[in-house]
Amino acid sequence: MTRPTGARARASADGLRRTFPAQPAGDTAATTWWGRAWVTALTGQSRDPGRLARGSDLAARGSVDAVTVTPGLVLAYVHGSRPRPYRARLRVRPLTDEDWTRLLDHIADHPAHLAALLDRELPPALAEGPVPLLPGAGDLIPDCTCPDPVRPCKHAAALCHRTARLLDQDPFVLLLLRGRGEDDLIDTLTRLSVTRAAPAPAGDETPDDEAGDPYRPPPLPGVRARDVLAAGPRPPVPPPPPVPAGPAAPPSYPSGHGGPDPLALDQLATQAAARAHALLATGRDPLAGWATGPTRCGSPPPGPARGSPRRPATCTPASPVPPDGTSPTCTGPSPPGNSAARRASSPSKNPGTRRPDPSTAPAPPC
Repeated sequence: MTRPTGARARASADGLRRTFPAQPAGDTAATTWWGRAWVTALTGQSRDPGRLARGSDLAARGSVDAVTVTPGLVLAYVHGSRPRPYRARLRVRPLTDEDWTRLLDHIADHPAHLAALLDRELPPALAEGPVPLLPGAGDLIPDCTCPDPVRPCKHAAALCHRTARLLDQDPFVLLLLRGRGEDDLIDTLTRLSVTRAAPAPAGDETPDDEAGDPYRPPPLPGVRARDVLAAGPRPPVPPPPPVPAGPAAPPSYPSGHGGPDPLALDQLATQAAARAHALLATGRDPLAGWATGPTRCGSPPPGPARGSPRRPATCTPASPVPPDGTSPTCTGPSPPGNSAARRASSPSKNPGTRRPDPSTAPAPPC
């Protein structure tokens, strides 16, 4: 359910104030029967058709600024012949609590009325039902800050035509003028419909303080989850989904001032995705227990990856066993950018000593 584009407005948190933006010049004649009835309620109390015609022209020229609708009031600034706009207002009586109770009961008894409202239609049986929604002659009270002593003036008439187009697009504007917002109305009608549709549980006694509330939903029967799980054998666990063919590509990261390097984030995400895919496919993390180069057999590698568990190095021949019976060299995978050759070529902190090259050290027998 979406509001029409032309009726899009800024609404307050409680839904009792909606502000509609100003519209450009164009035809402002009402297109629905309830929009025309709104205009008739104002024109029926005027004795000067010329002022009403000039007000229609002002609305058609786009002279009406943003329109604010609250319960009982429509307010807007209207540009006239002077540079400073005038503040025009239209007042209408909001419904009483007793009127709203009868109106909500009437809508709940006729679900087609609510369906029509949600489709932005106002059925005549609803507008002219037990509680009339449209104002009659004399029910609209115009007001304006212009010096014209005759009411309605052309500025109030322009606001009336602009409001009629808002009513064309969204009849909930009329209900807001009568005192209730759209969200509040829909929520109340939904709970009222549930209350009337659900049968009362047998032997259920309603407390005295809740007996007179027609909008409180009845208690609904429920079933405990543990009772459902304890009844009968449990179904088998479904098989795991198949392993994807490869890791997915990471998303693109935006570049922001003072933020991390997007290329570095892309590399980290790519590496994490590759490790996760290998762990899912083989059950082993390819980076866990990385060795930093040739090491002694049976001893843990001197430099595993940070955060990974230390594991004893395995003794695997780097080349076929030579015929003279010498022991093979214990080797292990080395992480990128941290090879033994780089460590051997890096200078020592102590200028008087030189770090030996581990590649030239004799390997003990395994």
